Amino acid sequence: MAAAAIRIDDLVFRWRPDAAPAVKLAKLTVDAGKSLFLHGPSGAGKSSLLNLLGGVLLPERGRIEVLGQVLGDLPAARRDAFRADHLGFVFQQFNLLPWLSALDNVLLPCRFSRRRAQRAGEPGAAARRLLAALDLDAAAHGAPAGELSVGQQQRVAAARALIGRPEIVIADEPTSALDAARQDAFIDLLLGEAKAAGSTVVFVSHDLRLAAHFDEKLALTVGADA
Repeated sequence: MAAAAIRIDDLVFRWRPDAAPAVKLAKLTVDAGKSLFLHGPSGAGKSSLLNLLGGVLLPERGRIEVLGQVLGDLPAARRDAFRADHLGFVFQQFNLLPWLSALDNVLLPCRFSRRRAQRAGEPGAAARRLLAALDLDAAAHGAPAGELSVGQQQRVAAARALIGRPEIVIADEPTSALDAARQDAFIDLLLGEAKAAGSTVVFVSHDLRLAAHFDEKLALTVGADA
């Protein structure tokens, strides 16, 4: 039986004590190396759940275990270090530093995490290989990220998430600005690279058509148990 990369039990999270739950999830298990497609309408708590998985937020009730570690047992600084070492993020707006080159943006996780740098081997070579594998032309590697197209920035963001072979890759609607053909191509590239690294993927989108690319899917609904 495969080990669980993510295990959630009886999770409740509220932004305020008197508010309705932003996330209410009875149980979730994602095995190592699998891909999960997470969907639901606006307000269903998708991004909040990703932040809970990353230890950015802590639940009001319940247990979140990531790679065997209960996140609520860690102080804030240890959660930050755990996130840098073990999780790669692809954000909806990419969150690249526009004045840094594409290559330097990809290398950022290796600067914040010695573990990621060691797992990358030679980080510069690893970054260039990932960018090439994700179809970013070599001529763009040295260009400032702010001068790249949306599609190019997306590939840089994916390479940054994947460098150093993090055990879990979390992607928050990174394809929302792309047409259908480019969405499919990007997801195939992302999942292919994650599989090669043995990474578990949690991918959020409102577009159910994309679910076919993933091993498992989970629907979140507003104000109801998942």
